[in-house]
Amino acid sequence: MNFSELNLSENTLKAVQEVGYTMPTPIQEKAIPEILYRNDVIGIAQTGTGKTAAFTLPMIDILSNGHAKALMPRTLILSPTRELAMQIAESFKKYGKYQKLSMALLIGGESIVDQQKALSKGVDVLIATPGRMVDLCERGRVLLRDVQIFVLDEADRMLDMGFIPDVEKIMTRLPVQKQTLLFSATMPPEIEALSNKFMKFPRTIKVDPPTSTAITVEQFVVKSKKDPWVKREVLRQIIAAEDVKNAMVFCNRKTDVDILFKSFTKHEFSVAELHGDMSQSVRFDTLNGFKNGTYQFLICSDVAARGLDLPEVSHVFNFDIPLNSEDYIHRIGRTGRAGKSGRAFTILTSADYKAWEMVLKLIDQQIPEFEVTLPERYLKPHKPFKFNQKEDHHSSKQKKHKFHFQKGDENLKKEQKKSGFKKLKHEKRQNFPKNAFGMDVPAFLKSTIPDEEKA
Repeated sequence: MNFSELNLSENTLKAVQEVGYTMPTPIQEKAIPEILYRNDVIGIAQTGTGKTAAFTLPMIDILSNGHAKALMPRTLILSPTRELAMQIAESFKKYGKYQKLSMALLIGGESIVDQQKALSKGVDVLIATPGRMVDLCERGRVLLRDVQIFVLDEADRMLDMGFIPDVEKIMTRLPVQKQTLLFSATMPPEIEALSNKFMKFPRTIKVDPPTSTAITVEQFVVKSKKDPWVKREVLRQIIAAEDVKNAMVFCNRKTDVDILFKSFTKHEFSVAELHGDMSQSVRFDTLNGFKNGTYQFLICSDVAARGLDLPEVSHVFNFDIPLNSEDYIHRIGRTGRAGKSGRAFTILTSADYKAWEMVLKLIDQQIPEFEVTLPERYLKPHKPFKFNQKEDHHSSKQKKHKFHFQKGDENLKKEQKKSGFKKLKHEKRQNFPKNAFGMDVPAFLKSTIPDEEKA
């Protein structure tokens, strides 16, 4: 099927052709007609299957007639992250270039004053993150009673990030008569309950099982020691063995992102880092640099696992196995997009076997092992320092006392002190020197007596 068979307008088809797309993806093929018929839709498909275009293309045609009023947007799209919101905005600009639609982007890290000015002029498409949207609603800076289409994108990610209470607050402000579109990679029970509460007879579209990985991605697992420096060398060996055009490297923690970024920089890789603590402007510049080829490697946390429009990524490396098994699907989904092939590698240590078993159970497939050869210095066992508690037969008491003394045994200290004073009673007191006050001084303190007191 071609896009021309989906009843889209000529202007929209022209924009799609200029981008270079001719064949719709399965989710687009099934969702676009339902949205044009103004039905509520639940779209369940893995990441990288074109969910964003599945709702932006029909929305552009629906909004081609009419205009928005001040502070009253005609459509509202909620996304869990700023990056995803920016990607949706880019899609509207790209596909709606021949339609006169106004748009506003409400995200954190940007000037709220400028966003309020854009709303005051009236917008056809409002794209927002939940936190900023709730803030402006409570200030009375945006009114949602004129919303015709509401889109909840990456709903399962909203759940993972704890945004569902904010989403419900926003949805209660929407009019009863509206079209609701919900898109997600998975459908947990909480999201299903949300759809039952706010959607009317939705058409559910399931393109792939929610736990499947893209068939365009070839997956491998690489075993390694759990020492971080060994894992970094394993990663470098994989890169050396592969023809890497560009790649995303995922870590579980922001501190690990920073450490790995410094390691890549030290080994003179073209690299950038991306995590949630970075300012919006820096993150935007980093993504643009990765897209245009300024950086070959992007070290990132799971903030980049979803919602980024990066169609040319050749490789994905999981430096850490994700804590949430479903994030594995989203991570490797950054490659093999738009029908292109990709390769994904996961580094597995002895501390990761339980998490890896959960991943394999979720995707229901076995991943082949990829072997690398490490330099000899990385193969030597690392023996941490341990206190030697083995005792010699002739000096067992001495070593035992020394050991306990280092452990801070206060009782032993007292006993040693008492035994010292008892020993003094049996020594010949006449041999003790006298101090200035005529008092006996033990022999072991003899050297501490000043010369003038010895006289």
